[in-house]
Amino acid sequence: MLAAILMECPTEELVVADDVTLRDMAPGDVKVKIAHSGVCHSDLSAMNGTIPQAPPAVLGHEGAGVVTDVGDGVTHVVPGDHVIIAFSPPCGTCPFCTGRNQPNLCINGLIAMGSNPQFRRGDTVVGAMTGCGTFAEETIVPGMAAIKIDKDVPLDVAALVGCGVTTGVGAALNTAKVTPGSSVLVIGAGGVGVAAIQGARIAGAAAIVAVDLHEGKLDRAKAFGATHGVLPEDLPAAIAEVTGGEGFDFTMECIGMPSTMRQAFDMTRRGGTCCIVGVGRAEETFELSAFEMFFSEKTLIGSMYGGADVRTDFNRFLRLYKSGRLDLDGMITRRIRIDEINDAMACMGDADVIRQVIDF
Repeated sequence: MLAAILMECPTEELVVADDVTLRDMAPGDVKVKIAHSGVCHSDLSAMNGTIPQAPPAVLGHEGAGVVTDVGDGVTHVVPGDHVIIAFSPPCGTCPFCTGRNQPNLCINGLIAMGSNPQFRRGDTVVGAMTGCGTFAEETIVPGMAAIKIDKDVPLDVAALVGCGVTTGVGAALNTAKVTPGSSVLVIGAGGVGVAAIQGARIAGAAAIVAVDLHEGKLDRAKAFGATHGVLPEDLPAAIAEVTGGEGFDFTMECIGMPSTMRQAFDMTRRGGTCCIVGVGRAEETFELSAFEMFFSEKTLIGSMYGGADVRTDFNRFLRLYKSGRLDLDGMITRRIRIDEINDAMACMGDADVIRQVIDF
């Protein structure tokens, strides 16, 4: 089958191979024929080394498709079911999944995703990004990672829920816990940023300011619910207009750069919440003084996978989509084939590209 493979890192191109196969099914496995995969900025981060990923590996971690086979012990899905693949699934038994109510932080799920690589090229084992490998026509994942959805949900829309939508909407609703009538700043109006804007709108925020370098993205941000869209140099004026210079109740950093993380903290009012959604490099840091943390009483919180319980939140977000409160159709701005993946990666920084979807 076809698959897009990371052969070295860093790199600007993937190898689209047509000789990729799957290993045999094992107990607990689910085989999925991928219908659509989102092209997420995290895939680009794996290519440039921001997110560690050993080559060779099939990239893609945001996909949906149809179950074609299940291993022994799998009872929650059957062949023919439609599923979204979760890159960080809950095991259901560890402290994160039970007493702590933080299934998005389940370590057992992450280990399961990477413990039995599914792809082969001849005798060579090929890994998969976060164990998913949705840049392939088929994949095998642990049963816990196959989340059943209603068959009336378009699978291209469903694919986006696998990462970007859940990361952004979940960060607003689950992690930051945006409140009705509040003011929100979203730094970065790409796919995750637009999802965060929609999450803040759904939560009832009164003012949502999107900031980005690209004016085209700001126009789209306003179409998805931002009340203001500003370039970085215009942010001080927006703070003065919206908050009287006090700072925002909630800030959400959706880029993954130390400078914008620090900026998000600075733009948060005393007693407000700064939520870091973007993924940065492990070796990069930003500084906070010991005094400002005490004096400002700001909450600084990270958001892993939107604080989501994929077993319930995937379908919760799809219910919001069906009711017209969450616009997922509008997030798909470009459709590509797998052999166009390198062109798609080159466009990830373009102002007009919010989310790209691979059609298989």
